[in-house]
Parts: sequence; C-alpha cells; structure tokens
Amino acid sequence: MALLIAKADGTQEPFNPEKLVASLMRAGADHGLARTITDDIAKELYAGITTQEIYRHAFSRLREARRGAAARYSLKRAILEFGPSGFPFEAYLAELFRAEGAKAKVDQIVQGACVEHEVDVVVHKGKEVTFVEAKFHNAAGFKTDLKVALYVKARLDDIAAARKAKGVEEPMRGLLVTNTKFTDKVAQYAACAGVDLLGWEEPDGATLHDRIDRAQLYPITALTSLGRREKMALLSQKIVLCTSLAEDAGALGAAGVQGSKAERVLEEASALCMPVKRIK
Repeated sequence: MALLIAKADGTQEPFNPEKLVASLMRAGADHGLARTITDDIAKELYAGITTQEIYRHAFSRLREARRGAAARYSLKRAILEFGPSGFPFEAYLAELFRAEGAKAKVDQIVQGACVEHEVDVVVHKGKEVTFVEAKFHNAAGFKTDLKVALYVKARLDDIAAARKAKGVEEPMRGLLVTNTKFTDKVAQYAACAGVDLLGWEEPDGATLHDRIDRAQLYPITALTSLGRREKMALLSQKIVLCTSLAEDAGALGAAGVQGSKAERVLEEASALCMPVKRIK
C-alpha cells in the first residue's frame, strides 16, 4: 500500500513517484536527474509527510544541479509571494494576457444596468472582450469557493444587460482566475452558468501554469539566487518579471545586489527564461 502524504488543503493522497518525476521534468530536469531526486526522496518518506516538505527536499536537490530548473519548479510559490510584496496578482495577469497578444487594463470601472462594477482586468483580443475576476490566495491550501463564482456571474449579467441596452454587439466572456484551485462546486456551477475558469491546474492543457510556461513570464520571486529582502526591493521598484532585469541595468544595484552575485542573478534569469526542451 502506498504511503499517504498530507496535501496543503488538509487532505491526504498516496505518494505518486511518477507525479514527482513529471513535475521535475516539466521544470527542465532531464529524466535521469528527476528519477534520482525522486528515488532519494522516496527513501526519506514517512506517514503524514507534507507535500510542502517533499517540495523543499526536491527543490533543494534541483537547485544544486540546475538553478534555472529549480526556479521554474518554484513558480507556484513564487506567485504566492506576491501577497506580502504588495504586488497585485491582477497586474501580473494583465502582463500574461499582453504576452499572449491581447490588450489588457487593470482596475477598470464598467457600467452595468444596475450599478458600476470594478473589474480586475478587462481583456480585448480580436473582437471579444473578457471581464476577469482575479482571486489571489497567499497559501496553497486555499481554494476559491462558490460565492465568488456566483458574484462573477451576477456581475457579468449586469454588464451584459447594459451593453445590450446600448446595442453593443462585441462578444463578451467572464473569466474567474485563481493562483490555486477551485472547489468542485465552482467547477460544476461555472460549467452550467457559462463562466470560464483558469486555475493552477485547470482547465486541462491550458492551466495558468501552462500559460505562464508558454509565455515564459516568470517573476523575479522565482529566482533562487535572490534573498527575500532583495526580491522585495526589486518589487518596490516595479521590477516584477525576470526579463526586466536585463532591461534595467541599475535595478539590481539599487536593490543591493552587486558584483559577482549580480552576475549569478542575471545568469539564472537568463536560464529561467530559456525554452525548456520537454523530454517524453
């Protein structure tokens, strides 16, 4: 019988070594390295070990071998750091939509038939407009629940009524985005009510994780060569994306990162943004 491990949401599941191998390879580790790390971790498992502890072990081993891969492996936790940094999740999402070829604006006031609505991100792509509600959680165990989806649908209907009254024919969608997961009821309701969902693990093949990887839109909080204080100093300068470090030569110096360390940071940022060859 497989050993049970504790997930961030408090539930348990059997340890699946192939899942860990796949996540390490997704980050850029070759199969041999991913298998070696997984086998080593399997020897240290005990009943009730948390997924967070398994992650820490895997991250540490991966960091020793390949920093760029370790940074990609830490992407989910890097985005969780937006909370204490004060950097808004919706601004990061807007950057993602722009990287995908859309026009995006944050914190927009949109008139509905009944009231005005503050929309986190308004996205225009082609002839379609999408009204985005961004639900950020600062811990992996939290899930976006049904009341948020109900609110998004009600807001969407009010905006749609106003647009219809004005004769606006531009197609519109409502999108609920979270950096963690949705409850089962949210998925059930959204499918019925016509609200699109984008989460860390949904929808299949086009998750938030997938889209960030494809756009190579990695935040500086993913860099393993930077300390927490240095990351916060960069975020305070509005330096959010790894690609921005190469574009702003003085940013690292202003954050107190100089000399050989600055060179290591730039090397890791370059490695992080390089396309990863997926090994099947």
